[in-house]
Amino acid sequence: MSADVLQWLIFAIFAILTLGGGIGVAIAPNLFHAALWLLVSLFGVAGFFVTLAAPFLAAIQVLVYMGAIVILIIFAIMLTRRLMGLHEQTSRQWPLALLGAGLMFLVIALALIMASTGDNPLLPREALGTVSPDSIRDLGLALVDLNQYVLPFLLASVLLEGAMVGSIVLANDKRD
Repeated sequence: MSADVLQWLIFAIFAILTLGGGIGVAIAPNLFHAALWLLVSLFGVAGFFVTLAAPFLAAIQVLVYMGAIVILIIFAIMLTRRLMGLHEQTSRQWPLALLGAGLMFLVIALALIMASTGDNPLLPREALGTVSPDSIRDLGLALVDLNQYVLPFLLASVLLEGAMVGSIVLANDKRD
């Protein structure tokens, strides 16, 4: 099997995971199952990052989105479902959502075709530039530097922890 065929096969697998997970999120009548489909879709996106030779972004995708945010959503659903009176339901607006998704697909497909042929008047290939090998190291240093991005990350972690504690308090039974 040639490298091009293998590359397209891997791309097809991750595309099926990403799009199938997205469709599962949109059509799942159960909110918990929709969150699980979101995990599948985000795993496909992480796979795309791996195939694009961006292991740092793939790791961030797995750790932050799959490992933290979606798990927090699942915990919030499990803990507050009974209190909120949530029931399984199907949205009546799915034809409109399907139309919007189709239009978005066409826009993305057109952008990809224009990018692959080099026919993009808005973003010529010269404007893309190159990525230096030190860029990931610089990004890592910026994330932990006190003068740059460490404060937003600390605030986000406090906010997520507060949301988790709040959902546990709401779900706690009031027993005498």
